[in-house]
Amino acid sequence: MQTKNVKAYGTEAAEAPLKSMNIQRRQPTPHDVEIEILYCGICHSDLHTARNEWGGTVYPVVPGHEIVGKVTRVGDHVSKFKVGDLAAVGCMVDSCGECEHCKEGLEQYCDVGLVGTYNSPDKHLGTPTYGGYSESIVVDEHFVLRVPENLDLAATAPLLCAGITTYSPLNHWKVGPGKKVGVIGVGGLGHVGIKIAKAMGAEVVVFTTSAGKAADAKRLGADEVVLSNDKEQMNKHVKTFHFILDAVSAVHDINAYLPLLKLDGTMVLVGLPEQPLPILPFNVVLHRRSLAGSLIGGIKETQEMLDFCSKHNITADIELINIQQLNEAYERLLKGDVRYRFVIDMASIKN
Repeated sequence: MQTKNVKAYGTEAAEAPLKSMNIQRRQPTPHDVEIEILYCGICHSDLHTARNEWGGTVYPVVPGHEIVGKVTRVGDHVSKFKVGDLAAVGCMVDSCGECEHCKEGLEQYCDVGLVGTYNSPDKHLGTPTYGGYSESIVVDEHFVLRVPENLDLAATAPLLCAGITTYSPLNHWKVGPGKKVGVIGVGGLGHVGIKIAKAMGAEVVVFTTSAGKAADAKRLGADEVVLSNDKEQMNKHVKTFHFILDAVSAVHDINAYLPLLKLDGTMVLVGLPEQPLPILPFNVVLHRRSLAGSLIGGIKETQEMLDFCSKHNITADIELINIQQLNEAYERLLKGDVRYRFVIDMASIKN
């Protein structure tokens, strides 16, 4: 298969900084779309993978799965995109396409295993897939998304992970008018979840340990803000929530929140702490509560999310950086020093 050299940023070891490198991209096959990357968001998953915190990282690794760009070439059989179109790529670039989940549009739950945008086996080149910290990417058209033209492109990039990761469970558990919804954490995921839940018509209560984020949470759409380390504030909400979205990726006590669920209420994990989270059985057995998880969303639902965000003018709150600031951004991300998502201006890769 023919390939070409593309400039990228990645790392060759868990302890090594990210640096400029060259990678190989395939020339487009008949069903492929080639995209010049304009913006790429920085997700906490990028940092986990680059530093091998989840295990299984294959080096060199080029992270990035919140990609917005412009179509530069299309394969002969591509029907959904043409050169010059705005396009996006999220967390997946392939799946088996044959299992029951793929056929239902739930490619993220592919029985064979989804092919991640980075650090997954690339069936075309026999290497790992390389992500969006790069000049361009080539993806099967099925996994390419249309970008609504009314949205700011840079601020749209994080929707490809943070947006769908929060939209999918809110949509699946039918959040809407008459539902009281909690969002734990005002960060990269949580701040988008607040906006989406509010746009769906729910009453939105935000939980944070930081009093300094209360005003911002209300700006984002929260009807109420609760300091989760204040027992008196927490006790006022016992047995009142239909749904709680847990967007915290650090180790925390989920037993503080489970008692806040009503009968048949559900708490869904979308953050991914590195350590197990103990559950007190009484907290779920009483009132038939459910603790669940949700993984991104399928391609159809991701497009639905983008169209929903277009209708309600929802984008992420971002800080735009040059790619040369990546290592500094990772250190700031670890400290929570970003409101609320870093996005790389990929024009800077040419510098």
